[in-house]
Amino acid sequence: MTQTLTALLDKARHTSELTYEELLQLLSLPDEQIPELMAAADEVRQNTVGNQVHLRGIIEFSNYCRQHCCYCGLRADHSTASRYRLTPEQIIDTAAAAAKTGYRTLVLQSGEDPLIPAETIAELTREIKKLDVAVTLSCGERSYDVYRLWREAGADRYLIKQETADPALYKCIRPGHTLQERLQCQKWLKELGYQLGSGCMIGIPGQTVEILARDLQLMKEMNTDMSGMGPFIPHPQTPLKSGTTGSISMTLKMLAAARLYMPWLLLPATTALASLHPKGRELALRAGANVIMPNVTPEHVRSMYQIYPGKLNTRDSMTDYYNRIKDIVESEGRTLATDFGHSMHPAFQL
Repeated sequence: MTQTLTALLDKARHTSELTYEELLQLLSLPDEQIPELMAAADEVRQNTVGNQVHLRGIIEFSNYCRQHCCYCGLRADHSTASRYRLTPEQIIDTAAAAAKTGYRTLVLQSGEDPLIPAETIAELTREIKKLDVAVTLSCGERSYDVYRLWREAGADRYLIKQETADPALYKCIRPGHTLQERLQCQKWLKELGYQLGSGCMIGIPGQTVEILARDLQLMKEMNTDMSGMGPFIPHPQTPLKSGTTGSISMTLKMLAAARLYMPWLLLPATTALASLHPKGRELALRAGANVIMPNVTPEHVRSMYQIYPGKLNTRDSMTDYYNRIKDIVESEGRTLATDFGHSMHPAFQL
């Protein structure tokens, strides 16, 4: 039997033990009830993880990729894409400038570039750790031994989104791969002591609200530390080019439900949402988000890392971008965090 929204949100404020049916109810709310859901999530956010917003500066160091994901503009089949690969010196210089600007976490992100040796990424990690920052890697599916190499080099976190909790849909959007393989990578990462970043696209063709509810359950089952959830934006050079852009309202419902269901989450206000709505980051912060991931990639290549078109802030200087984000955070009555922003999961220990 469906609860009243007031009763369900009252339960969510006091316990995160929501059932699948309750998650489904939250994700099925009509638009006029979304503000009430967001207010509850924001209250839980304030009471559990506080008012600080953690910045993660992303360095997109290569847009070469060997994969054929149907939603991604970096896919190997995109033969007309302008490709680039930053040198180790460019990456280190960018990381040093970002650390000087004020970033306490840096994210090294790339496609699955077959020509960058694993040891090169390990050495980059060692050098960047000398800047007194936390390091997140996001370099796709790798072997256990490679993940171990990078962890021993000092990597703190790894971002590898589940994309979808539905095995059949997963096979459709990532040809030649299975959800089981993806989750095995996540299990290895947790075993090695990484803080795990997962997440899903919202609005991918073939997705249902039932799948989204299962996405939340799967992230909780995997002891996810951070969850990046943004709207699907179709790229014209992919098989899903005719898909419909993901819903802003559903994105806000997913963010709010995630905060209620996993109160400890590091929850980003994604660039994808900000690319679709002029107040996208502000809305996400009001729905329980407490992370923003500005792009600090060198300006001359930043626009070439085009997972989706219309990406925001591809021409801003690093300092201007940082100050703009700081203004957004402060306008929402929040403050920028000055610590590393490590996991707040109850089971996490440094």
